[in-house]
Amino acid sequence: MDGKQQERRRVYDPVLRSLHWWNAAAIVALLATGWGSELFEHGARERAVWTVHVYAGYGLVLGLVARLAWGLVGPRHARFTDMWHPQAWRGLLTRFRLPADHRWGHDPIASAVYLAIYGMLVVMAVTGIALAATELGIGPLAGGALDQVWLGKLLEEPHEFFANFIAAFIFVHLCALWVHQRFGGVPVAQSMWTGVQVHAKRGEATHA
Repeated sequence: MDGKQQERRRVYDPVLRSLHWWNAAAIVALLATGWGSELFEHGARERAVWTVHVYAGYGLVLGLVARLAWGLVGPRHARFTDMWHPQAWRGLLTRFRLPADHRWGHDPIASAVYLAIYGMLVVMAVTGIALAATELGIGPLAGGALDQVWLGKLLEEPHEFFANFIAAFIFVHLCALWVHQRFGGVPVAQSMWTGVQVHAKRGEATHA
């Protein structure tokens, strides 16, 4: 890290890290089955692939609910308040100025992206449950008032749009982790494995 001393601190708790990887696995499974279904389109295995897709969606819903709960009652750096940095965001929007110093926990800029992604995942979960009912006739909405063909057609495009957006986010996210490691000497990725965050020593961390 350009000769600078490193400061390490255990920041992310085991529950937070477990939920991170649970949701990541669910998202990968959803993307894989969603794209993979095209290989079996109109075939005997198509419904089986979509059924796996739906159950992966249930797994994501479970993970999102658990993450929401942990974001309300978990330790400091697991809470959604740790992702709320209006002062830093205001500085970026009005003065085009990034936060000057590091902080422990969620980075202000990354936090804004994460909150947006969580919102998209919630939309995907809701639209996915509705599509499971209208397209496959399964799930809690099957046979109900919302099990309508027109509703399925209405929700299909936004569901696919957000899926592609999240796939793009994953690619950018992985690239950013590599850039931090390669050019900044900061092993950001390992913080979600070990819970330990690393910064160059710059005095006291700021809290935007």
